[in-house]
Amino acid sequence: MDRFKTHPLYRHHNIDSALSSLWGFYKQKFLPLFLMSLVMSFTMQMLSMSLDYTQLQNTTDVQVMLDAMKTMIWPIIGIMIASLFFNLIMSYYILFNPLNIETNVFKSIWRSLKYFLPYMSVIIFLLAVGSFIIGLGLMIFVVGVILSVILLVTVYLFVAPVMLTEETDIIQTIKRTIKLSYKNFWANIGWVTVLIIMVLIISIGMSAIILLPFSGGFIKTLTNPDDTTMIMGLAQNPIYIILSSVAGALTLPLMPIFSFILYFNSVSALEEEQVPKVTDENAGRVRVEDLYAKPYYEEDKSPVKNDESELKVRVEDLYAKPNYEDNELSEPENIKK
Repeated sequence: MDRFKTHPLYRHHNIDSALSSLWGFYKQKFLPLFLMSLVMSFTMQMLSMSLDYTQLQNTTDVQVMLDAMKTMIWPIIGIMIASLFFNLIMSYYILFNPLNIETNVFKSIWRSLKYFLPYMSVIIFLLAVGSFIIGLGLMIFVVGVILSVILLVTVYLFVAPVMLTEETDIIQTIKRTIKLSYKNFWANIGWVTVLIIMVLIISIGMSAIILLPFSGGFIKTLTNPDDTTMIMGLAQNPIYIILSSVAGALTLPLMPIFSFILYFNSVSALEEEQVPKVTDENAGRVRVEDLYAKPYYEEDKSPVKNDESELKVRVEDLYAKPNYEDNELSEPENIKK
């Protein structure tokens, strides 16, 4: 873990520093992250072309809808696998490139392969648990579902950083992920919520711009069912595919970068708690000399300094000295023999 302390994202964050670090790292590594995201987004667009949503829209028969959904299972699985692999590659690059400039995109692809199967296994486990949590969230309607989704996203963001930095196995990754995600729990939930809202606003804004040449307006498309059907057909349009891929590539790096901000923030917080506090054993104890007031000089109010010579008693101090006064007592004369 010590080698990662020089990473630009490693520190104990607050919400301001977290967003500042996110934007700073995004700008610094924009070109390679954008190119990786562009390939990923384009691949997702091409795989989505095999999904025919018109069958679901043009029928109300439950059996027909179930049969149509069965044909979508494998394309959806392919999209999920590709998405996880691209996310792992990007996470590897974000972690190791700032520490070693020789870690380029191609090395990240090759070295990420050994983590992919354990990573996918952890994600499948989280999806199984997450479906149960979302089911519980349905009991309190929309709010419960939203909170469940945010909780799952928060836990999910810790998986790749834990596996790549600590090189843990599947079981230890799950345990460590849950522990770190619940460290500063409410702060993590709040930060992830802010990030999701930001990504949604940016994505909706760019989608509105992309739809202008095809439909004439984003609001019009949402309110007109005929235009909605037309948009589903845009998945086959090469220009729309390219524009959507570019728009998606602009926001895809945000989540992987933010995942390391959350991870390093939780790790640094745990390390600060483990540092023993230096305390003075004598602090707070009452000493004997504290029970007595120290004497002060009247002139400078400074404490009396003990002088050993002043404390010694001389023999002549034991007898009173005679006082010779003028005209009253003369000095004794010598006794004549």
